[in-house]
Amino acid sequence: MTIDAAGATVGPASTPEQLGKIKCVVWDLDHTLWDGTLLEGDACAPRAEAVEAIRSLDRLGILHSVASRNDPQEAGRRLAELGLTDYFLYPQISWNAKSTSIQEIARRLNIGLDAVAFVDDQEFELAEVAHALPAVTCVPVAELGAALARPEFRPVFVTAESGQRRELYRSQIRREEVEAEFVGTSEEFLASLGMRMVIRPARREDLQRAEELTVRTNQLNSTGVTYSYEELDERRVSPDHLLLVAELTDRFGSYGTIGLTLVERHPTAWHLRLLLMSCRVMARGVGTVLLNHVMRSAREAGARLRADFVETGRNRMMQITYAFAGFVEVARDGQHVVLESDLGTIQEPAAYLDLVAEPAPDAPEPAGGRAAGPAGVPGD
Repeated sequence: MTIDAAGATVGPASTPEQLGKIKCVVWDLDHTLWDGTLLEGDACAPRAEAVEAIRSLDRLGILHSVASRNDPQEAGRRLAELGLTDYFLYPQISWNAKSTSIQEIARRLNIGLDAVAFVDDQEFELAEVAHALPAVTCVPVAELGAALARPEFRPVFVTAESGQRRELYRSQIRREEVEAEFVGTSEEFLASLGMRMVIRPARREDLQRAEELTVRTNQLNSTGVTYSYEELDERRVSPDHLLLVAELTDRFGSYGTIGLTLVERHPTAWHLRLLLMSCRVMARGVGTVLLNHVMRSAREAGARLRADFVETGRNRMMQITYAFAGFVEVARDGQHVVLESDLGTIQEPAAYLDLVAEPAPDAPEPAGGRAAGPAGVPGD
């Protein structure tokens, strides 16, 4: 937290590493989103600055929710009258502490608390959240304009998928509602979705989204390494690299581009430099499909397969994914681990998933004599 000259709490100081880190803004209602107190019978006219901020951030792909001490029915009715209901995902309108509500929103969105900003008019509420959840960026509504100009509220880039992000989450909410009412096993529910995954070589038009995935994805990112558009494009056209994207759809619509992998290929050895999956598909049973596709491709090429893994403190799920796929640790340098698979056990996609794998460019052929190993790991 930092305090401005007037003594207002404005959240953590900005650093270059924080550029575009905010994924969701959580709003109070009374005297924040609108003027007045709803339960006191005030007109509660919306604040133009707040509404414009919601709409502009939504276009950039930043999500919104509500944490308000209010009557849920009355508050929901007023949001509907203002035409704002659809902007707010998993709104928490109750008499709970604001910190409790924010924790629930972050859990439902499957994002870290450091990716959440909270806007309120009351110093007490901001202090309560700052004390209970110090990772959350707290913004007094009086300082809203200045806060939104800070780097953490400005995405590094805006992709075609950014403007659709809220609708992608709304589709997920509809899936959750259907799943809650579904009678049968989890596998039977997944089978009812009609899921189709396409794995294909990345094209130039995929690169902004690919770059965005490396920046936004933390829990299901094998290394935490980010790649720029230019770095990805260089590897996309390199005969020694294989850059793949994965897309997922079901009967509710598209999940968008949800997976990315970067493989360094040599004739007898492949090295998986990056593997990540969007957190939005954690419960869809597709997390290992992309990894097993790479394993299958390496085996067909007659190459052994190693993979980088960097312990970031947030990507434990990816470490477990590698372990279940049969990878074992063969080298370590601090938090940087090198894993290897003997490619003896490769899982086929679940029966409920229709997998379409487009052919990749051929791997390089041996250049006569002894083949070189992957750069940086000679003879490993």
